Amino acid sequence: MKTNISIPQIVKITGIAAFAIILMAFLKPDDAKAQELSTGVDLYSTYVFRGIAYSGPSIQPSVEFTAGGFAIGAWGSQGIDGNAGSPGFQEMDLYTSYSFDFGLSLGLTDYYYPGSPYGEEDSHALELNLGYSIGDLSLAGNYIFNEATSAGSLGEDMYFEAGYSAGAADLFIGAGDGWHSTDGDFALVNLGIGTSKDIVITDSFSLPLNGAVIYNPDSEQFYIVAGITL
Repeated sequence: MKTNISIPQIVKITGIAAFAIILMAFLKPDDAKAQELSTGVDLYSTYVFRGIAYSGPSIQPSVEFTAGGFAIGAWGSQGIDGNAGSPGFQEMDLYTSYSFDFGLSLGLTDYYYPGSPYGEEDSHALELNLGYSIGDLSLAGNYIFNEATSAGSLGEDMYFEAGYSAGAADLFIGAGDGWHSTDGDFALVNLGIGTSKDIVITDSFSLPLNGAVIYNPDSEQFYIVAGITL
């Protein structure tokens, strides 16, 4: 049974989650000393997220504050394949997370897609994020707990992913339901291999370049993606 959550409830839930994560972040005095406010931008040939292509060439800016294992930030994607009448696909997200020393991470992400009013309760898909890494293996589980029709989610959407770092290459496999699959049923949606390298510009400056080959068995779509971090 789907449960409608109002804006006050969303704000309350988000506030409680953020407070809990912030509290954990500052439990260790040494962690609080390692504070940093950073910004950056990625340029991608295609924006592919969890096996789904949302736009062609994209600019993806970010701003993040970190303190030890705690992080809070904003991330966006602006497609540059639009025109004067249509700016292209846009996504603007807020997130917070805490990473523990033993490999566990907990987080909360607010997905928002410009075009619907920001204050409307169904414009935001709120997702709980859980991750664990040990050695070269990483595991992740994600769960959207509210109905957000303007954001494309009916609620209770799940996505799970496993990754393995095999030297120069990273392998990953992901499956999900809801907005992740073509019919809403649980399916394998994200298979791929990625790699990265630094493009040396000068003795003191280089550009990180990463690329991936991705196949979505559910939609039967194949993508080759490359990106540069500035």
